[in-house]
Amino acid sequence: MWQKKLLVVAVVVILIAAGAVLVWQNNELQKELQQARTSLAQSALNGKALDFLLAFVDKVLRAKGEVSFDDRLQLENMVRDLKDDAVLAEWNKFVNSKTPEGAQEEVKNLLDLLVHKIRTQ
Repeated sequence: MWQKKLLVVAVVVILIAAGAVLVWQNNELQKELQQARTSLAQSALNGKALDFLLAFVDKVLRAKGEVSFDDRLQLENMVRDLKDDAVLAEWNKFVNSKTPEGAQEEVKNLLDLLVHKIRTQ
């Protein structure tokens, strides 16, 4: 009888210990999963920012004349798709520039901001 009680206690202790280990492992895996999701989301955002940079260089900086309405709309949508208030504000400063010199300065600021955001994240 005493041996059965000892066996039951031993099994209960082992099950509690195993449960504790599983809870701890689950918490660690949840943390890793969250980090992976964050990293994946950041990679996607960086990809969108790079896509915008490439399109901007191609459609604006290499343009032979005035940028078409469709190209401006595409770039605007790409900026909005980044969902970054600072980038959108800098974009708006660029498109609302009154002089070519002002536009050049805002282009530099916009490109600098984008590159720094991609690099630091």
